[in-house]
Amino acid sequence: MTTGIRSFDLARDEFCRKMGGGFPPGSIVVIEGGSGSGKSTVCQRLAYGLMENGSAVTYISTQLTTKGFINQMYSLNYKISSFLLKKKLLYIPVLSLMDPTIPRLDFIERLRSSEALFSNDVIIIDTISSLIKHSANVEKSLELISFFKRLTGINKTLILSIDPSELEPHIHSEFMGASDINLTLKISTLGSNIKRTIIVNKFTGASASVESMIGFRIEPNVGLVVEIASVA
Repeated sequence: MTTGIRSFDLARDEFCRKMGGGFPPGSIVVIEGGSGSGKSTVCQRLAYGLMENGSAVTYISTQLTTKGFINQMYSLNYKISSFLLKKKLLYIPVLSLMDPTIPRLDFIERLRSSEALFSNDVIIIDTISSLIKHSANVEKSLELISFFKRLTGINKTLILSIDPSELEPHIHSEFMGASDINLTLKISTLGSNIKRTIIVNKFTGASASVESMIGFRIEPNVGLVVEIASVA
């Protein structure tokens, strides 16, 4: 799948429809939110939907081992075994490199030099802020963003999740400015109820209308469920 909108539609939810029907190829999508806001679940939902609609995906995770990722996806009823077997999904766990007692200062250089990671249609990095927080300065961040822009020039779609607390404000703003699509995840508690909201700050090149706020919840054996009414 190299042309047209990259759909992530699933019949069981309306997430893709509310997001304009999919992402234009050659987009940088930034999903930002704090710990527990649902960044990983949104990334997992996008990965599964994209693969169901014909895109090959590379998923780089700072959160889960391969076994943990597979178990997580199946707990959300995102059945990925066929995509793994057909090599439509390349999963790269980097937990072993995230030892906080040994700061890795070369992650940005290693990312840029790992060409095999960027061969698929869509590359998801969850979370990139954890991956580069010890090595990111303005110069290196701009070099990485420039590299990502070159990938979008050949119709690759980059989906980056970011925890703003892990990056310096000026570096965080560089990623926001470079994004074609920018989503902020908000979480609030009302009594015993947890309310989650996706706020669409920017969406360049949408093929249909995009809702500015999308309420969602996460259910076992169902996955991401879009609320009927958006919440603030």
